Amino acid sequence: MSAFFLKRTVQAVIAVLGVMTLIFFLQRLSGDPVLLLVPQNATQADIDALRTSLGFDRPLIVQYFDFMRGLLSFDLGRSYVQNVQVSTLIWSRLPYTLMLAGGALVVAFGIGIPLGVLMAVRRDKPEAKAMMAVVLAGQSMPTFWSAILMILVFAVWLGWLPPSGAREPSSLIMPSIALGLLSMATFARVARTAVLDELEKEYVRTGHAKGLPMRRIVMRHLLRNAAIPVVTVAALEIANLLAGAVIVETVFAWPGLGQLTVQAINARDFLVVQGVVLLGAVTAIALNLIADLLYSLIDPRIRIEGGAA
Repeated sequence: MSAFFLKRTVQAVIAVLGVMTLIFFLQRLSGDPVLLLVPQNATQADIDALRTSLGFDRPLIVQYFDFMRGLLSFDLGRSYVQNVQVSTLIWSRLPYTLMLAGGALVVAFGIGIPLGVLMAVRRDKPEAKAMMAVVLAGQSMPTFWSAILMILVFAVWLGWLPPSGAREPSSLIMPSIALGLLSMATFARVARTAVLDELEKEYVRTGHAKGLPMRRIVMRHLLRNAAIPVVTVAALEIANLLAGAVIVETVFAWPGLGQLTVQAINARDFLVVQGVVLLGAVTAIALNLIADLLYSLIDPRIRIEGGAA
């Protein structure tokens, strides 16, 4: 166990440093942020003075090592545009993104997994084909398209839900559905495949021979054995939800990290973008570690060191 955690910690540190190095240098290719911060009538002396005050006059490699030094001391710096600590900006927007991701997970898990199980158990029934059509529709529609379509139908035509913002609890409904639809379809297809594989196993036939109802076989035995691929996909899909939040938050004007990231990219507010990317990288790595730990809890035959018993 200790060797496993040590190995994963080293891998996590290398991955985070690699991601931050990549985003640091790629951002510098987008242009000079100083030109966006100065007024239109600024002189070259004003531009040079602001560039010096922000530290952009120093060699790029020096800026990089200063950034890494601050990263090691948990100092994300100060926003060039808003003149606020990056950590303060992130913490002020994080609750909104967590609410949105939580609502999307309810849609993805609450609909996708039961749908996948039903499609597998009732695979020869007409309703299974109808459910598969729903899954394919959810997987084929781009997130921005489903978001705009829901605004048009439920906000403009029917007037049931607010079209944007986060002023009331009902504002969360459409963004959560739009963000969770693709993950719902993914969970449904993975759950269906996993359950179909388990239905061919000997213990299922033995349960049938003993006269056990299908519901009991599925709930007491089959679901746990089919959970491994679902957990694997869950770690990836939760990270994808955070990435997809950028689109959904922009369409619905949801004041979360996605909207903050788009604003920072447009303003070339490098430190804010780097802070959000760091949070995303750490979250993705942590989710994969949690998935590895869950494997051994779901199936004791899987050792945490990576081998099978």
